[in-house]
Amino acid sequence: MDLTPTAWQLWLVAALVFGGLEMSLSGFVTLWFALGALVAALASALGLGINGQLLLFIATTGALFFSSRTLFKKAFMRKATPLRTGVEAMLGQEAVVIEAVMDPQGGTVRINGELWAARSLSGPVGEGERVTVEQIEGLKLWVRRSTARHEVLLHSEEGTG
Repeated sequence: MDLTPTAWQLWLVAALVFGGLEMSLSGFVTLWFALGALVAALASALGLGINGQLLLFIATTGALFFSSRTLFKKAFMRKATPLRTGVEAMLGQEAVVIEAVMDPQGGTVRINGELWAARSLSGPVGEGERVTVEQIEGLKLWVRRSTARHEVLLHSEEGTG
């Protein structure tokens, strides 16, 4: 009785090892190697030589690996909005004036628990007022009084209607 494994059996063992690694690593990387090994095992069982098996393994694994990002992105990220982080996330958010924002020297606002130097785009703003961050220039926020922003929107709507 010959206990020497055949090529398709070795490919099947490789597929099982890659599959087991995928379950423990969870990165959708070794899954593609497992599927490539299964394709190579099938090719081996059908009588394809070792060069053909290796070529099929590499081609299948490569194709699945490179196309998986596109497939997963289309399937799972359809309605995802780009995540804004850092200072970009502050644009459009409201802040509270801690130190009055006067025209020449500016003032201080609190946003996300941090104090920032601020300049006003809508004239002087007193302490305690809410402002909206319109732009960021280095470590300085350019803010607009929240009510002034709504007034501008209302005036522009009245002019168009």
